[in-house]
Amino acid sequence: MDVVELRDPDAARGYLLQGLWLQRVIRPQPALVRTILGWALEYASAGRPLPPLGFLADVGIVAFGLDQGRQTKDLPDLPGWPATLARSYEDQLLGKLYADWTFERAVDAVRRYAEKDQARGLAYIVRQIQERGRFGGVELSPAILKTMMQVPGEDLLAQGYELLTQDGPMPELVRRYELLVSGARRMAEVLGPEDVIALEQRTAIADMGQYVAHRQILTMTARIEARLPPRPVRPLAGRREVPTRILDEDQYPVGGYTSIATKGSIESLLHSQLAYMEDEQPDLFDMKFVRDELFYYSRDENQFLRRRRMFAFVFDADLVEARFKDVELPAQRIVMVLSLVLVLVRKLTDWLSTDALHFELLFLSETEASPLGHERELMQLLLVELIERGSAEVRTITGADALRKRLMTATRHHQVQVLRLGVKPSDFAAEGTMVRHLHIDAARPTLVGEELDLADDDAPEAWIAAALRLLELWV
Repeated sequence: MDVVELRDPDAARGYLLQGLWLQRVIRPQPALVRTILGWALEYASAGRPLPPLGFLADVGIVAFGLDQGRQTKDLPDLPGWPATLARSYEDQLLGKLYADWTFERAVDAVRRYAEKDQARGLAYIVRQIQERGRFGGVELSPAILKTMMQVPGEDLLAQGYELLTQDGPMPELVRRYELLVSGARRMAEVLGPEDVIALEQRTAIADMGQYVAHRQILTMTARIEARLPPRPVRPLAGRREVPTRILDEDQYPVGGYTSIATKGSIESLLHSQLAYMEDEQPDLFDMKFVRDELFYYSRDENQFLRRRRMFAFVFDADLVEARFKDVELPAQRIVMVLSLVLVLVRKLTDWLSTDALHFELLFLSETEASPLGHERELMQLLLVELIERGSAEVRTITGADALRKRLMTATRHHQVQVLRLGVKPSDFAAEGTMVRHLHIDAARPTLVGEELDLADDDAPEAWIAAALRLLELWV
C-alpha cells in the first residue's frame, strides 16, 4: 500500500480540514464533524494509515444510515477540485458500496453493536476496504485529531473551506482520491466473506489473538472445503453402521397431504364436510359417514422418515500440545483441527439435509475449567447459527465416565457417530456408538484403522484426505 507520513502538524491539519469538505454522500454537516473525527481517531490510534476524511465520513454515514432524510443532492462546489475525479469517486466507489452485498451484511452487523463498539466495527470495515483496494493513506499524530475535536464543527468547516479557496486542494488529497478510484475498480467485492463473518460473530472487535485465530480457521476451512467434492461422496465399501434402538413407528412422517380420499382419521377430515351437520338425528353428516362418502386429506403412501443422527466431536485435554506451528503447515495444528471439524459440520449439514442432525463438540477435562477454553469459545462463535437453532451444542465434559454416560444417553434417540481428537492414543469406547480416533501427534493426522490415500507427501493434503475419509464413513 502507498503510505505517506505527515510529520508537519500544519500539513496534517490541512489534510484533515480539507478532507471534511470532500464528503459526497451528504453535504458536510457541522453537527457530524465531531463524530467523524471520533471515527478517524479510533482508526488512527491503532497505528493504521488514515484515508481521506471525506471517504471515512462517507462510509460511516452510509453504514449508520445518517443520510436518511437529508438532502443528498445539495453538494457544494469545491474550488479547484477536479469534477471528473468527483464523478468517478461517486460512480466507482460509492456506487459499489450501495450495491455490494458484503457491505450491506457488514453494516447490518455493526448496527447491532453496542454504541461504544460501533466505531471499532466501522474502523474494521474501512481497514478491510483499504487493504483490498490497496489505496493506502497517511500516517499522522492522533493528538492532532484530539485537538480538533475540541473546536466547534462550524469553525473547522470554515477553516477547511478557507484553505481550499486560498491554496487550492492539497496535491496529496487529489492523489489519494485517484488511488481510491483505481482501488475500487480492482475490487470485485468490497469485503471478503471472512470479513463479514468476523463482524457478525464479533471477532472483528475482539482481542488480536482471538481475531487472528478466527480468521485463520475460516481461511483453512475454505481451503479444505474447496478441495472436497461439491456433491455427497459415495459411502465407503464395507463400512460398519451404528446400531440404533429407535423404531420406525416412533418417528413421525415428513411431508404434507397429497390427495383427497374417502378414508381417513377425524383429524384429517376436510372442514367443508362439517356443513352436513344438522339439528335432526341422524343428519346428513351421519349418513355420509356410514356410507364412506365424507372426504379426508390423505398422505402419500410411500413412507418417508427422518433419521435422527448425532455427530460428537470429543477434544482431549492434551490437544494443548497441538498449539504448535509446523513448517509444513500454513497454521498451527490446533487451527487445523478446528478447521477440520468445521468443514465436517458444514458438509454433513449440506449433504444430510433430509436427516435430523445434531452436533456436539465436547471438550474433555479433568476439572470444570477446560484447558481448551479459548478453542471452545471460538467454536461457539463459528457455530452460533446452529447453536441458536438447537442443532449444535458446545460444552465441557468432566472425566471419561461422564463422557461415556452422555454418549450412551444420546443413543436412546439418535444414531451416534463419535470422533475423538487427541495427541495420545486412546481406547475409549461407548456402547451403541461408533467411535473413531484421530491422532494429531505430527504435522499429518492419523485416522486410526484407516489408510489414507495420499498422492504426495504434502502435510495439508493429509488433512484433506482425513476429512474425505470421515465423510465417506459417515454419509
